[in-house]
Amino acid sequence: MSDDRPGGKGWRRALGIAFDSVPSAIAGALILAGVAIIFANVVSRYLFSAAIFWAEEILVFMVVGLVAVSAIAVSFNRAHLSMDLLLARARGRLKRLIDGAIVLVFVACCGFVVVQSVEMVAAFHRTGTVSIAAGVPLVVPHTVLLIGFALMIVAVLARILAGFRAPPEDEEDETWRG
Repeated sequence: MSDDRPGGKGWRRALGIAFDSVPSAIAGALILAGVAIIFANVVSRYLFSAAIFWAEEILVFMVVGLVAVSAIAVSFNRAHLSMDLLLARARGRLKRLIDGAIVLVFVACCGFVVVQSVEMVAAFHRTGTVSIAAGVPLVVPHTVLLIGFALMIVAVLARILAGFRAPPEDEEDETWRG
């Protein structure tokens, strides 16, 4: 029964899949697709003297998507770079207060980017702007960024609400990963 409540093992496993496994799988697929495009471009360029004209532009969009999707898993797992000098030395209530402030700043910054991204997506949608070489509507990569930042917020809040906690400093905590 406790498995059905938010924070139960079933919820933690589902959150781990949604915010860690799925984004990691998508990131892996994007990397493989990027390698395939690069390989095809090299073969085309050196064997047939005809480069794939859109390859570089699509690869840039794929890298943007890769970073946006990977950032969801990184945020969920608290694996982002941080200056944790204060947090590492703090104990008890002070540590929770600093950690809470870090989460609030993170959510505020991501929220700001989400608001700005909504405006950019709307602008690109109104103008119908497309990329130069591949003709990709610029609303697509900007929507990927918007979704990535929004899901980073959801991942962090879901992790907190489900009761995930940071692993102890010297050992891995099985509740952390789900």
